[in-house]
Amino acid sequence: MKKSVLAAAALLAASGAALAQSSVTLYGVVDLSVESVKGDDSVTRVTSSNYATSRLGFKGVEDLGGGLKAKFALESTVGADVGSAGSGSRFWDRAAWVGLDTGYGNWSLGRIDSAIGLIAGNSAILGAQAYDDFKIAKTFAGDTYRRFDNAITYTLPTLVSGLTTQIQYTTRASGDESSANDLGKGYSLNAQYAAGPFALGAGYINVKAGATGSYEDSAALAYGSYDFGVAKVLGYYNVDSRSTFAEQKRLLGAKVWVPLADQLTLMAGVSQVKNAAKSAGEDDATIVSLKLNYNLSKRTAVYGLLTTVDNDAGSNLGVAGVTTSAGENSSGLAVGIRHSF
Repeated sequence: MKKSVLAAAALLAASGAALAQSSVTLYGVVDLSVESVKGDDSVTRVTSSNYATSRLGFKGVEDLGGGLKAKFALESTVGADVGSAGSGSRFWDRAAWVGLDTGYGNWSLGRIDSAIGLIAGNSAILGAQAYDDFKIAKTFAGDTYRRFDNAITYTLPTLVSGLTTQIQYTTRASGDESSANDLGKGYSLNAQYAAGPFALGAGYINVKAGATGSYEDSAALAYGSYDFGVAKVLGYYNVDSRSTFAEQKRLLGAKVWVPLADQLTLMAGVSQVKNAAKSAGEDDATIVSLKLNYNLSKRTAVYGLLTTVDNDAGSNLGVAGVTTSAGENSSGLAVGIRHSF
């Protein structure tokens, strides 16, 4: 009897140790705001995801021993204003991947941020929400190739303190996989370095596009920032190229973050979009944005957003996707609350 009790105790202890090495986390964000957006028409509405994308996700890790870990992530956009999930036919539209962490770097397979979209979509660096210039300008990094389907992603081990490097290849960036041509095949890479108050990074993407992959989409992005304590300043440059474009689309901008109080931060940004319509005409645009964020706690914040777009005669960029005729201006004002869990 005593041996049976000892055996059962040992089994329970072993099971507990195994369970301690594996974990699954449920997480998410609920972001809702009331906004007034102007383009050709004016609309006032409740909208999801203006500051951060509302989402629901699961992520897990299992320690396999010997420095090897298995990881996965499944993450879906949540339209918190109407209770929808995912986008189009995708449920896990933000992430659906599995991978391994090794002593020689990290590998993953599946739908994940592209190496350049990872930078553009990071709200602490640039941001690709409805009031951000990378989304308004419909850049490759912030819109078309924000994420890759069918991706093989390799993050190199840390060789220099503060330096991270990522390489990706996709058999098809998005769309129908039944085609036997090169459509959607592509690669991207990035490198980012942070040391104290200083940070810089760059990314590149190249994807076969067109009906049969007959031309290429490519984009390059670079940024640099410095935190002075009283303010953090950031400068960035993005260029999109396609063989069918008359001109390259270019985005040049600057941002400054100013802590106004312990929990209150103001961000101000201005950027210039050159060749917004990819034509040879006067199609530039100037985007000015302000963000005010007040943290009520570590997980809950209230915010205000204001963005204006000044279009040239041939440009029709609009805030939050509002229809805007060429040469007309657009603006958006939003006040909202964000909660993460």
